[in-house]
Amino acid sequence: MDNGQLFNWEALSSMGGASLLTYFVTAYFKTTIDRFVTWLPTDVLAVSVAWVILIFAQLASGATAYDWRLYALSFANAFLVAAAAGQMHQKALSPPGVSATMKEDASNEP
Repeated sequence: MDNGQLFNWEALSSMGGASLLTYFVTAYFKTTIDRFVTWLPTDVLAVSVAWVILIFAQLASGATAYDWRLYALSFANAFLVAAAAGQMHQKALSPPGVSATMKEDASNEP
């Protein structure tokens, strides 16, 4: 990745870049979207966000917009990216090495 850019199209085509952006977009916009579309589960939102990110990354990298394989493969990969983004969310809520007793002790401190 270039030092002057946080994200670039090549990074968004990778699993790490796509899942990180999917995690951020889903986390920041979930409460806003819940106000208007209350029936939409977070998992479906994450897959949809990942699909759009992957499609844009492939189109920006030179893929043909009229090729149906672009959309099919991006859809399949969107599930993997959304699952990785979900794991990022779990790790943010429950970091490795932090036990349940350590969490209770931290919450009981004044």
